[in-house]
Formats: sequence, structure tokens, C-alpha cells
Amino acid sequence: MRRWLSRYWQILTRPSMHFSLGFLTLGGFLCGVLFWGGFNTALEATNTEEFCISCHEMERNPFQELQGTVHYTNRSGVRAECADCHVPHDWTHKMARKMEASKEVWGWLFGSIDTEEKFEAKRRELAEREWARLEANDSRECRNCHEFESMDFTAQNSRASRAHSTSLASGEATCIDCHKGIAHELPDMGPDFEASQAHSGLASLEAYVAHLPNEE
Repeated sequence: MRRWLSRYWQILTRPSMHFSLGFLTLGGFLCGVLFWGGFNTALEATNTEEFCISCHEMERNPFQELQGTVHYTNRSGVRAECADCHVPHDWTHKMARKMEASKEVWGWLFGSIDTEEKFEAKRRELAEREWARLEANDSRECRNCHEFESMDFTAQNSRASRAHSTSLASGEATCIDCHKGIAHELPDMGPDFEASQAHSGLASLEAYVAHLPNEE
């Protein structure tokens, strides 16, 4: 053991062209710590509400709508910020989401939704893209705060209790299937939208979520 330690120490202290291997290893480790700290700090900064609404198109449109919902102001004082609903919490999915969202910088540079009229014209496209993402990941971001195992069906109204204990429990539906429009205004989907909801056994989404601010 002593011989092994002595040999390892010699390797670490053996000089390179200018610095010892031990110095280079320690320096590399410290640089890695500084890089990781800086990277993680920058990453978390992009998750803040202040960052999200620093673009006036976000502050002027989606954020203004959010302020009128139960996710922003409620009796318990628990507020969901932009990243809570749009960015996964776990590292792997968070990084994938960040890379996916990088294309939004392109849209910002070219002003694709920098006016209210442009935003309204793209509202349906933006909403459907986000709904599809949440449907694909089983409403992962919703479940960051709303745990099915912690739901007390007796404290819910009969309609919500019935939907949660059947469709949600069986996996037939996921949160976003019934809660479209809970944080932002629904786009104009046309008559086919209501028909598709009736066919799937779900109620009108606007009618379904109308009671939620008083029930949360």
C-alpha cells in the first residue's frame, strides 16, 4: 500500500513542461467547479419570472393573462411562475427543454410575436405546441406541484372528483386534456374543437375550468 501511494505521489508531483501533474489536476478541478457554478447560476437565472418577462411580448401578453388566474393569486399564496409550468425540474428533461426553447431566441430576434396582433395570430399554434408537449410527457410540469397520490377527492367538487378518480387515475387522460386554458386564454379553436371534446367524453374546457378559481 505504501509503495502504491509513493508511486502515485511521484506521478502527481512529476513536473510537466512547466507545472506538475498534481497542480494541473487541481487546477482543472477548480476550473471545473467554477465553470459548473457559473453554468448552473446562468441556467437558473433563465428560469426566473424576471427573465421570462424581460421580453415585452411575454410581459405584455402571456404574463398579463396569468395575473388573472388562480395560479398567480389565490388564498394559499402559492404562485406558479413561468418555469414551473414550462420547464421540467429534473436535470435531463430540463436540459432537453432548454435546447428546444433556444429556437425562441430566433423568434425574438425577428419579432414573430412582438405585437398583440402577431401574438393573437400565432396563439393557436403556440398553444397546440405546448399542449402536445404536455400530452407527450403526461403533464410532467403539472405534476411537479399537483401529485395525484396527494389528492383528497372528498375536498373536490363532484365533477372534478369524478374526472380525477376515473380518467386521470386510469391514465385515459392527463392533466392538460381537461385543463387547457387554466393559465392563459384559449385560442379560437372553432366548432370542431368542442365536438372533439364531446366525442372524447370530456366537457367543454372553458366550462370545465371556469369553476377552478373558486375551487382551488
